[in-house]
Amino acid sequence: MNKYDLIIIGGSAAATAAAIYAVRRNLSFKIISKDFGGEVATSGEVDNYPGVPDTDGIELADKFKKHLSDYGVEPEIGVEVEKISKQEDGTFCITAKTGKETTMAAEKISEDGNSAPKCDYIAKTVIVTTGVHPRELNVPGEKELRNKGVSYCTVCDGPLFPGKTVAVIGGGNSALEAGIMMADIASKVYVINKNPAFKGDQVLIDNLLNKKNVEVIYNAKTTSIFGDGFVRGLMYQINKGTPTSEVGAPTETSELKVDGIFIHIGMVPNSGLVSEGVEKNNFGEIVVSKNCETNIPGLFAAGDVTDVPFKQIVIAAGQGTCALLQAVNYLNRLR
Repeated sequence: MNKYDLIIIGGSAAATAAAIYAVRRNLSFKIISKDFGGEVATSGEVDNYPGVPDTDGIELADKFKKHLSDYGVEPEIGVEVEKISKQEDGTFCITAKTGKETTMAAEKISEDGNSAPKCDYIAKTVIVTTGVHPRELNVPGEKELRNKGVSYCTVCDGPLFPGKTVAVIGGGNSALEAGIMMADIASKVYVINKNPAFKGDQVLIDNLLNKKNVEVIYNAKTTSIFGDGFVRGLMYQINKGTPTSEVGAPTETSELKVDGIFIHIGMVPNSGLVSEGVEKNNFGEIVVSKNCETNIPGLFAAGDVTDVPFKQIVIAAGQGTCALLQAVNYLNRLR
């Protein structure tokens, strides 16, 4: 089995930046990822990535992939990493599965009958850039109707609802972007915000509120989703107290009939693949230094999976570069 200088886990901005610099530093490395593009590919309009104005998430992800291809890098897609563990010799053992098939067990039995770790990949350093996945509401009907009118990706599924009535749930930038997009597709868009005001960029708020077919319902908590094989609507409770009196305030339950529901209430870090010894914060984000180091020497992390306070594509790319350069310093000390 090949022993690489570096394995990059993930397939978006941070991974792309790290790989570009890995080529320039002549490292032996591989990118492995479940998919390519990550949350970037699910973004709508992207106007804040330097040098690439007037683009969208899918197009930007395609540019990342082309840049890698121009450098002779072909990510290994369809690989879901299950565990990263550091071995006694200081290298990292990575176990993974592809599709529905597990490519390896966590252990193998050696000839003397003792168990020993079995690895799909071995590397001197690892950079984790696995990003995040959408947070769920955890209300009745949500799981049953997922992909049956319930979606967490407006860019992916929004075009399936032309002329329909839909609801967008959330109060941040992703919900605002979803509402703006759906206003140009659906006949009616309800935005369900559990807070008394939006918590996003003012330019997006203004854009959404200027859409004539958008209705915002504030102080509204979604309590269930219903349908008969496909979404038919949702139930929500209005907090009728003052904006600051959420606990114990009187509520009013209402029904809203819609054809589709787009949930944008935040993200959860994809950090379960790292061992228990890796430090995480209360949100499950991997804690890193200013140089993208974890508390495990040789293991680095970059992008939205880390505790970096601002989740932006350009920041993820910068962190990917930083992680790679620090990994080079680490490798140089091994030689």
